[in-house]
Amino acid sequence: MRLQDKTAIITGAGNGIGKEAALTFSREGANVVVADFDEAAAEAVVAEIKEKGGNGIAIKVNVADQESVTQMVQEAVNSFGSVDILVNNAGITADAMLHKLTPENWQKVIDVNLTGVFYCTQAVIPKMVEQGKGKIITTSSVSGVYGNVGQTNYAATKAGVVGMTKSWAKEFGGKGINVNAVAPGFVETSMVAKVPDKVIEKLKMTIPLNRLGKPADIANAYLFLASDESDYVNGTVIHVDGGIMM
Repeated sequence: MRLQDKTAIITGAGNGIGKEAALTFSREGANVVVADFDEAAAEAVVAEIKEKGGNGIAIKVNVADQESVTQMVQEAVNSFGSVDILVNNAGITADAMLHKLTPENWQKVIDVNLTGVFYCTQAVIPKMVEQGKGKIITTSSVSGVYGNVGQTNYAATKAGVVGMTKSWAKEFGGKGINVNAVAPGFVETSMVAKVPDKVIEKLKMTIPLNRLGKPADIANAYLFLASDESDYVNGTVIHVDGGIMM
């Protein structure tokens, strides 16, 4: 097992890509902290993990609230003794064309997608430095690399986490901590399910692999970056997008 006896905090793990990552990490032997704002969803994921013989706990967290994040990390350490892996997966959208984007929706997305990553990473760093080892993985997006119509706020946050990833990789690489990001393309989640079928079919035509991504495609990239196999990978962004932008 690639993550045997390691402890992983995964934010936004109540559904979608985060849920798939939690199940994947558990299968590989990790103690999984299923962290989500939706406590019931997090508890359902933990129940599934335990049914399959894994080990995990559910924690309600608001990543945009520093105190909530601090409590999450402390509870993880109290339960398992360490934090070996952090996956900054939680994220939201509030799409609008620039002239219709309200200050409230701008700030809401910034608070969760950017400030939330800052809070979570800052909270786990002391424990990882003490241990002399750790893996931090943050979810970016092709929107953060190439931009996307109607996603000024979202694209800004996803570009921002790339900059933070590279800065932290330089700051903490010498302390045994690897910091990387994953940039998913269009993935079959509830977020994409809202897009009309005709739009999805046109979108597929722009993807060389001719399909949308599956949550498992992203979870497998997380797994690689969380495992010892990636010990010499630092400060990079892995694109998992079917080749949509080349």
